[in-house]
Amino acid sequence: MGKIIQCVPNFSEGRNKAKLELILDEIRSVEGAKLLDYSMDKDHNRSVVTFIGSPDAVLEAAFRATSKASQLIDMSGHQGEHPRMGATDVIPLIPISEVTMEECVVLSRKLGDRIGRDLGISVYLYEKSASSPNRENLADIRKGQYEGMREKLKSEGWAPDFGPTDLNIKSGVTAIGARMPLVAYNINLGTDNLEIAKKIAKAIRGKTGGFTYCKALGIEIAERNIVQVSINMIDYTKTPLFRVFDTVEREARRYGVNITGSEIIGLVPMEALIDVADYYLRLENFHKGQILEKRMAE
Repeated sequence: MGKIIQCVPNFSEGRNKAKLELILDEIRSVEGAKLLDYSMDKDHNRSVVTFIGSPDAVLEAAFRATSKASQLIDMSGHQGEHPRMGATDVIPLIPISEVTMEECVVLSRKLGDRIGRDLGISVYLYEKSASSPNRENLADIRKGQYEGMREKLKSEGWAPDFGPTDLNIKSGVTAIGARMPLVAYNINLGTDNLEIAKKIAKAIRGKTGGFTYCKALGIEIAERNIVQVSINMIDYTKTPLFRVFDTVEREARRYGVNITGSEIIGLVPMEALIDVADYYLRLENFHKGQILEKRMAE
């Protein structure tokens, strides 16, 4: 199969399909890079894109997409429910085949240096690539969001890893890092009470006493007149989806609220869903070799 890495950039554009297509065309134009999936969310005003390829191809595609996003997206007028700090908000690099996490760390630094130098965009390294412990958590880097980045870039301990200390007004700030596969998972609640969603998110969030490998926010989905617990599962092998779902359901019940549905944003590892099926169906002596598609792939 050769060396393959996955890249899942998030762009602060979820309402203009034409703009997103121009960004996607930059990825499609790179030989050795393969676009797998993308999704747009109007309320979040954000798009999540997934592509794979050889290390060199992925870095080139990520740079071209970031460059195009910096031309098309103006952060000075951006509004959306999801926390954000840049036109290309985050670029994670994920080892898939014959590539180590350490190699992805080196690649993230190479990409960050190029974006900072050639595009004039401030770059922070996060997760496994972080240059200091206070930068490992993306939420800590993004705290203050776009509106607070001008001061943050110049504050003690928060100089960017690459690029200028003066905020790029149009493009904002980008985070780049090597990490494990992440599952972006949202649970919708049958209420418009945002405080309930925030309280449930706090209950499951690792940083506030919940699940160690879970990040969560309570947000409003105005178009549907509901609220949502927006979740990032940063290691589904240690905190499975079904455990988080069960906890959200129990917490919601305390407030007399039902779960109306849930959704996965972007692609998801097969094992994450197998664990859910195994748990709820109470399968006995089940093993992954019984999955038809897995055997066919082999």
